[in-house]
Amino acid sequence: MTKTFDGRVVAVDGVTLDIAAGEFFSLLGPSGCGKTTSLRMIAGFERPDSGRIHVGGRDITDVAVHKRDMGMVFQSYALFPHRTVAENVAFGLRMREIAKSEIERRVKAALAQVALTGLETRKPSQLSGGQQQRVALARALVVEPPVLLCDEPLGALDRKLRQQMQFELKELQRRLGVTLVFVTHDQEEALAMSDRIAVMNHGRVEQVGAPTEIYERPRTRFVADFIGEINILEEGGRARALRPEKIRLVADGARVSGTVETANFLGGSTLLRVRSGDGRSFLVRETHAGERASRRPGDVVGLAWSDSDAVLLEG
Repeated sequence: MTKTFDGRVVAVDGVTLDIAAGEFFSLLGPSGCGKTTSLRMIAGFERPDSGRIHVGGRDITDVAVHKRDMGMVFQSYALFPHRTVAENVAFGLRMREIAKSEIERRVKAALAQVALTGLETRKPSQLSGGQQQRVALARALVVEPPVLLCDEPLGALDRKLRQQMQFELKELQRRLGVTLVFVTHDQEEALAMSDRIAVMNHGRVEQVGAPTEIYERPRTRFVADFIGEINILEEGGRARALRPEKIRLVADGARVSGTVETANFLGGSTLLRVRSGDGRSFLVRETHAGERASRRPGDVVGLAWSDSDAVLLEG
């Protein structure tokens, strides 16, 4: 797919993706990379300038939004404030003119799936942020869509609730077997939830792969730099990516020696910034085994790593 705005701003530039049935697939990237525009084209809110969109072998490029049978959850939730939880969840079914008895059955089942049984008569203002998010999710799932589209639906939640909802959404997706396309700019969120991830930059897909592949074997400098902390080693005109946790602190056999500049305690580990004698800066993640490590700014340390852990980057 390709999509431009105002005839000159290229939002999506020749993106081709194959997403498997029942897969949790994430579009990951910084603001303006084209991930939300890609999702909006799948949903039907935007039409591609070129390219076609198929679901289950059916070309839906020219099909209206309300006829695509897709569930959608957005960051704003877009709940009707004057309607109850049950009425919000039932809205899509009523628009499809489903029988009243069937609506009641489906709404009851959907609320049970997201652990909201007993809250049917409450209004959105009487719910927590996490509960509102689950109402929006139930409203999307109750129409039994083959595809569920989520545009940063957890972005408005605090960190602890966000982590809780990540587990709940992933478990629900697995249990229902729905194909889920998830947009996020949060690397940890994408790594934790996805079966596969497409990392986007400037309207293009830089790399598609499983979370372990994206993290352990980044193909480009952008992917390596965008996903977590990284060291970029320039050797002989080529760039290699080395994760901080792959570097060992050693007394003998060091590749590089340097001085600890900062030591940031992160709970289960400490992130060290080490300045080598030739002026290079290294990030080193020291995992705590038992008592907290005692490295401090000013300490002289030796650094070592395996050749296989330094991943050669394209370009």
